[in-house]
Amino acid sequence: MERRSFLKQAAVGAAVAAPIAAQAADLPTIKWRLASSFPKNLDTIFGASELFCKRVSELTGGKFSIRAFAAGEIVPPLEVMDAVRAGTVEMGHTASYYYVGKDPAFAFDCCVPFGLTSRQQSAWMQVGGGMELMREFYKGYNIINFMGGNTGTQMGGWFRKEIKTVADLKGLKMRISGLAGKTMAKLGVVTQQLPAADIYPSLEKGTIDAAEWVGPYDDEKIGIYKVAPFYYAPGWWEPGPQLSFYINMNEWAKLPKEYQSAVEAATYEAHVYMQAAYDAKNPAALARLVKNGAKVRFFSKDIMDAGFKAANEMMEEESSKNPKFKKIYEPWKLFRREQNTWASVAEATMQNYLIVANRAGK
Repeated sequence: MERRSFLKQAAVGAAVAAPIAAQAADLPTIKWRLASSFPKNLDTIFGASELFCKRVSELTGGKFSIRAFAAGEIVPPLEVMDAVRAGTVEMGHTASYYYVGKDPAFAFDCCVPFGLTSRQQSAWMQVGGGMELMREFYKGYNIINFMGGNTGTQMGGWFRKEIKTVADLKGLKMRISGLAGKTMAKLGVVTQQLPAADIYPSLEKGTIDAAEWVGPYDDEKIGIYKVAPFYYAPGWWEPGPQLSFYINMNEWAKLPKEYQSAVEAATYEAHVYMQAAYDAKNPAALARLVKNGAKVRFFSKDIMDAGFKAANEMMEEESSKNPKFKKIYEPWKLFRREQNTWASVAEATMQNYLIVANRAGK
């Protein structure tokens, strides 16, 4: 029964894709460039861009081709949004919280401290009104945004020394992005935003004392454990960070409807792929990191409580002075409360049981 249902769905999908490719024969040949904020060696994040480009080409019979460029190849990693806005490139793939210096509201298109998990973020964006709010916000930047993947809850970063109390955070120099930086600053941390390529050398030289990046699979690639062995969890500032595809609105408006449909379908596919890839690859990567000397630690309840208090204060302060932030924050805050209430009923209960059973070897 299930197999027949799956085959039927697959046939329907193929039937939908085939007309798009057939119709594309009568449509214009278009070539775009996509600027990524991420290097090629981060194959899961950058790989989502490559998958997106591949699927757009397939869905349009090769008539609409998009080439993905890694961080720094044509646009500096932290300037992707500006490049798309100005039309320097037609589109980009980035983390929206890189641009909170322009407006903290950008963070809601990615994540905020103690915010939504990956599933909750997707629910908010797709069904809970988040996409509509963010699309309205992005109009001011001449951009239309699409979901572009999620890493799931990230790790809390790498530290040169153990962090046991809130006092241990004071004066610590840390690479950290988005509103997490503002929150950590409230706890006495000296924050910096650095691209991936600068993290290892900065830790090695002692320019910074700690750095958060993504999670085991990506962190292993840049070798941070060699210079900062204490690996903390959880990354409470990134419970479900979503990546985004940006498209210049002028260029989007020029696309035939068939190509717009192909783009939307391909972004969804890339979005789902990224989370699945991280979930599949992180366990083995963590085991390798521990074998090679990484020392897994967990933030104390006092640090978590202090972070939660600082994060809420930071967002309330921003909401009181920034109307754009408040317009998104108020419905987002209600959505978070309702989601966590629901999660406590079934999801968390089931997951917590399985974690305990797994540890007991059942």
